[in-house]
Parts: sequence; structure tokens; C-alpha cells
Amino acid sequence: MSEQLSMFPELDWKYVEVSVERVKTAWELHHMMNPDGKPMHMAYSGGKDSTCLFFVCKQAAEELGIPMKQMFHVQYNITCVDPPELVYFVREMKKTYPFIEIHHPKKTMWQLIAEKKMPPARMFRYCCSTLKEVSTVKGGYSLTGVRRAESAKRSTRGAFDIIASRKQDRVSTDHILLNDNEDRRQSEFCMQKNVYVCNPIIDWSDEDVWHFIKGKNLPYCKLYDEGFLRLGCIGCPMAPTREREFARWPGFKKCYIRAFGRMIDNMPTRNWKDADEVFDWWLYGEGRDREGDSLFEIGDEE
Repeated sequence: MSEQLSMFPELDWKYVEVSVERVKTAWELHHMMNPDGKPMHMAYSGGKDSTCLFFVCKQAAEELGIPMKQMFHVQYNITCVDPPELVYFVREMKKTYPFIEIHHPKKTMWQLIAEKKMPPARMFRYCCSTLKEVSTVKGGYSLTGVRRAESAKRSTRGAFDIIASRKQDRVSTDHILLNDNEDRRQSEFCMQKNVYVCNPIIDWSDEDVWHFIKGKNLPYCKLYDEGFLRLGCIGCPMAPTREREFARWPGFKKCYIRAFGRMIDNMPTRNWKDADEVFDWWLYGEGRDREGDSLFEIGDEE
């Protein structure tokens, strides 16, 4: 056990050590693809899982004797609908770790709503691909804080995933080993044709996350102390707490309504009475049988 982890001998840190080893494995495979030393991309959101990912990667870099800024390109994508407290937290993290890149999108959520002529929806989350899933570094491995415990969809994810270049299928490659076997050679053969992802904390439970954060006295966004379980985009159609979010940050409700107004102005036919009606349907009616479901053309996503 490393000196850093042994500061808290009362906790079992084996699950952390496993995750650290996954990062080291990803780095070795990434280095094969990028012998020039290009860093791995780390998707950073400022949430509790990203905090764990960040400090697991920090531990891996220290054990390898490589400066963290040399090993990882850490990128936080501002969406313009992030909780303000989360943005403040990331800015504080950047003061300690100045290599964290805060990336601003080319278009805001409000511009996207008017352009797409529909609100972001459960089955049409154009906002994620445009605002959140953007990397300024291409090629090699990307690291995420994805965990199986987060959702049923993520329960099939592996510590190592491949997104095939043609079909965009995600294939688990948890069998990757650091020795010269057939699996390893096959992985090396197709490295340049796919997108590779490492999810070091994939098998962590919620308890593991908070044991790590509290046990190591790591910084975290204080919104969790207010009872928030997720710190995603305010108004995300996938979140069950949207009413609470808009009550907590009423200014964002006004911004959405203004954006819906511009959206209506851009629609070829005026099928909505006003922006407030769109907001009410979006907040309470989306996903239910309603005439409004057919009022949007969703085949024009790029």
C-alpha cells in the first residue's frame, strides 16, 4: 500500500489500488499509440465521481513518477446550465491544479434550443453531444468517472471500452492484460481505428466514492451537503429533480423560457401558445401521450 493511502489504515483501500492500476494500464496502451508523449484525455465534470477519478489519476501519476499535467489533459466543459456552485468549485480546483482546462462551447444551450427548434428531450439530447461530450485532444485513451451503480444502462460498461469507428458500438475489453498474449496483440492491431475509453472507478459503489472523498479529505462541491445526489445540467430531462433545481436556481427557468420563445419564433408553424406552455410541457408532460410530441421534427440532428 502506498504511503498516501496508508494515511487511513482503518479503511480498505484495495478498490482504490485496483483503479490506480487500471489508469497505469491505460497509460501504457495509450503510450503505444502516442510515443510522442501526448497526454490522455480526462473528462472532468466537478462532480463526486469526477473528483474520485481525478485523484485516482493523480495517485497513478505519482506512482509512475510522471507529472500529472504531462500524463493527463483534464478538460471541464462549461455548458452554461451548470449549477453556479459547481462552476465555482471547478475554478477553485483550477487554482490548485492550473492545468485543468475550462472549455467554453461554441454555442450555448439557449442558442441550441432555438437552432434545433425543440427543447432537449430524453430521446433527443443534442445538448450532451454539443456541450458535454467534447474533447479538444483526439487519439488514444480517454478516462471517465462512469460507474455501473449510476444506472442500468451503465451496468454493462467495462473498465476498458472500445467505441468502434464504423458502427459506434461499445465493446468491453476488460481482458486487456500487460503481457504478450493474443488479446494484447489484437488490441494493439486495431488501436488506431477506434476510440478507447478507460473507466477506472467503474465498479465503485456510492459508499466507495464517499469513503474515498471523506477518508482522504478531498475537496468536493458543497451542493452534495444540501442533499443533491447529482450535479448535472440544470433542467436535464434525464434528471428526476428538475422542479427542485428550478426552485433552487429560478434564473435558469427564465433563461429556458426566453430560449423557448426564440424557438417558437424560428418554427415554420406556431403550434404553441407561448413559451410558458412549452416549458410546462417540457417539465411535466414530456414522455406522456400528448399532441405536442408530434410538433417537433427530430430527424435533423447533426
